[in-house]
Amino acid sequence: MMIPIAILFVNSCKKYISPNPLSTFSPAITFGSVTLARTAVMGAYNSLTGDYGYGIRISMYYPYDSDEMMGAGGNTQDNDRRDIARYNLTSNNAQLQPIMAQSYQGIERSNLCIYYIPRMPQYTSGTPMDQGELKRLYGESLTLRAQYYFELIRNWGDVPAQWIPSQFQTNLFLPKTDRDTIYNHILNDLLIAENLVPWRTDVGTVGDPVDQRITKGTVKALRARIALFRGGYSLRAKSGVMERGSDYLTYYKIAFSECSDLLARRDEHTLDPSYKAVWQTYICGHNGNDPSGEIMFQVAMGGATSTSDSKLGTYNGTKFGTVGGGSLAIMPTYFYMFDSTDVRRDVTCVPFETNTDYVTRKGHSINAIVDGKWRKEWLTNPAFPANPTSPSNLGLNWVIQRFSDVLLMYAEADNEINGGPSAADIAAVKEVSTRAHSGNASLVPPIPNDYTGFFKYIVRERMLEFGSEAVRKYDLIRWNLLTAAINETKANLTNMGAATPAAMNPPSYMAPPPAYCMSANLPKTMYYNADFKGDDSYWSPANGAGAGKGLWANSLYQPAPAKAPVDLTIPGNTTTLTTHVSWLGYTGINTSFTSIFAYAFKTNHSELLPYYSQTLINNPALGGNNYGY
Repeated sequence: MMIPIAILFVNSCKKYISPNPLSTFSPAITFGSVTLARTAVMGAYNSLTGDYGYGIRISMYYPYDSDEMMGAGGNTQDNDRRDIARYNLTSNNAQLQPIMAQSYQGIERSNLCIYYIPRMPQYTSGTPMDQGELKRLYGESLTLRAQYYFELIRNWGDVPAQWIPSQFQTNLFLPKTDRDTIYNHILNDLLIAENLVPWRTDVGTVGDPVDQRITKGTVKALRARIALFRGGYSLRAKSGVMERGSDYLTYYKIAFSECSDLLARRDEHTLDPSYKAVWQTYICGHNGNDPSGEIMFQVAMGGATSTSDSKLGTYNGTKFGTVGGGSLAIMPTYFYMFDSTDVRRDVTCVPFETNTDYVTRKGHSINAIVDGKWRKEWLTNPAFPANPTSPSNLGLNWVIQRFSDVLLMYAEADNEINGGPSAADIAAVKEVSTRAHSGNASLVPPIPNDYTGFFKYIVRERMLEFGSEAVRKYDLIRWNLLTAAINETKANLTNMGAATPAAMNPPSYMAPPPAYCMSANLPKTMYYNADFKGDDSYWSPANGAGAGKGLWANSLYQPAPAKAPVDLTIPGNTTTLTTHVSWLGYTGINTSFTSIFAYAFKTNHSELLPYYSQTLINNPALGGNNYGY
């Protein structure tokens, strides 16, 4: 667990108001020993955690609405989290300032470490062990600063950039810096950092799980991700429209190079054979050091406080016993983007809750499907208690980087560079999709070998692979596809709610799922086994085979039977089921989604957030808001 420490750090979240040092140790003491320098870097890590880090706001408020998931429902005009999700933002929304503030706090803490660590005598003349550890700490600090700036850019665009500690800054009231300048700076920093930090297998036992500290794989994957955003589309203040630079291929080549390096070191990072295990065994199971190295970097949460822990599994996720969740909703249209044999569906999308006996299940209607990667019922080490006294914090970590992203970035970058995919690109994408189909390559949908078809396949594959991981909206923005995704999702929601002959139209911006996933023959009613006591499986193949042997008693892909089905979980049973929920044609789709989903979104406006009004007042050098705010 990363513990915060108050050492020297300027309270940079207030630096546009008045610099207020909160020093308890001087730099000479803090950076006088390797041990205290390590503690200082842990303090820089700590700004990733808590309610104003990846504990809830950045991970669960900011990334929605998208064609994958919708943010908190209900009242759609609250000048808070719901207005963020609906793109109904004003500069008075109180959820804007603390996230930006904590990111700058992390930058300030990183700046202090970046400045002082290379100046420590041990950095150049200490023992080989001390020199190696200090170089690692320096590389970690450079990477943390890059991560904080990346988060600021993808949400606000141009932001102030400060590269030295505030104590050396002659002017703390900085104007916005062009995001490309910041991108180029942090890309260079990461190039330095990747030669300072070790591979995960070179770390040894140091007390922290390997995937909770930055390693060479982390840096390379982050550099590839940032390069794709640098080469992608972005809403520009000068033109007022989404555009990308003419030199975008330069950055796709950086991404391809970094991913190629990682693919050459499969001894360091590769796919876990089980998609489910990534979440059930390692994240919800509080089991660090996944041997496959698929989890390349995660934010360590714990301590059951708003500043150090997360709301993962309690704010989101399915209800388990008496504890809620469910504030994020899976789009009904997203549920049917998965083909019937894709195991990612049952991990990502949960159309049920667990009753107060903590064993049996209650089915949900199609408008109440929730995300399931951070799931209370999977919690172990320790297990979720039957009568929790503090259910808000479960100590669940936020995953920033997985190896499957490396495979897909590699293929995307190479396809863009060469105007079409190579055999290696197709193989990389197929590896991800094969794992998603339980290792059965014959179940993988055909992968196109032309530029446009392959790109659209990646657009869909990334959607299925990274559901609820705060990836989708930002992907759509960098591809300049967010407008199309929102508009087409709205149209398909209307069709699903009315059960029209064309339940869903194939999306124009990505590869469609199989025809049976978009058929008007989808069931209007789903029956379920109220006494089902198995695992979380609710498998229901397209042909109906196997339906009734899990939670659901009829197929999710065929019309509901004219007569209520029987409970096939009990051999020889002929008792018909009466417990059921509404599905296709359900008016709840309209009330919960169609009329609410991203209703205030505006092209060339909503792709970025406004600055908080008080921030603009405190720092006139920012020059006000852009993008029509």
